[in-house]
Amino acid sequence: MNAPDNFFLPDVQSAADTRRLAIQQVGVKGLRYPMQFETSRGEVMNTIAHLTMTVGLPPEVKGTHMSRFVELLEGRSGSLTQEGAFRMLAEMLLRLDARSGRIEMSFPYFIRKTAPVSGVESLLDYDATLIIEQAEGQAASLTLRVVAAVTSLCPCSKKISDYGAHNQRSHITLETRLRSAMSIEELVRIAEDEASCEVFGLLKRPDEKWVTERAYDNPKFVEDLVRDIALRLMNEPRVAEWKVASENFESIHNHSAYAELFGVNA
Repeated sequence: MNAPDNFFLPDVQSAADTRRLAIQQVGVKGLRYPMQFETSRGEVMNTIAHLTMTVGLPPEVKGTHMSRFVELLEGRSGSLTQEGAFRMLAEMLLRLDARSGRIEMSFPYFIRKTAPVSGVESLLDYDATLIIEQAEGQAASLTLRVVAAVTSLCPCSKKISDYGAHNQRSHITLETRLRSAMSIEELVRIAEDEASCEVFGLLKRPDEKWVTERAYDNPKFVEDLVRDIALRLMNEPRVAEWKVASENFESIHNHSAYAELFGVNA
């Protein structure tokens, strides 16, 4: 029996390296791949993820096996849960014979929302990022990041104006390192609850009246947004570390208002 063509091909990546410099992260970046995620309702959502997958490389090894990162994705099936993300990282470390590694996947995530008065349903998109990583000798950790668009209405404008108040769309970014599972929907809900008003993909006229008046009755500075959300995250036992940022795209200026707040929970 003849040996396969690659039987005699040298494995250059596994050759010894004499420079004695460990590399903290080496792998693939900018990889787009179709993924399925399990929603909080147990449904399956299809999306396209942008992935960065890296491992730590010992100082005595010349290179890592880049093809094995893609092989890991090709070998998967079914929807990905947060528990499944830990298994995915463990398999990556095993395949690459690595003691540390990191997987970051960013993707559009869609949530079906119901308009407040008419009850019409529509999908709204959010930017989500899942980061699963493990340092050598430590347990793996999961970080969840979401960006939610909301409405913010200026308290000062409302106070000094005889009628009306300027408002704007704001992007709120919540980043949490989790102790236990917490869904994308839950993080989004925290952001939307603390905004002047949430936004929707589809509204009828009665809904438009409702969201306009809701925002007017609930004015928030950019500082109010991050502080109110921070208080929610500080009291969430599933969150170990958190960061919240808000960028308000001002309707009366050609620049944004911005605030950021972060902390560690005991």
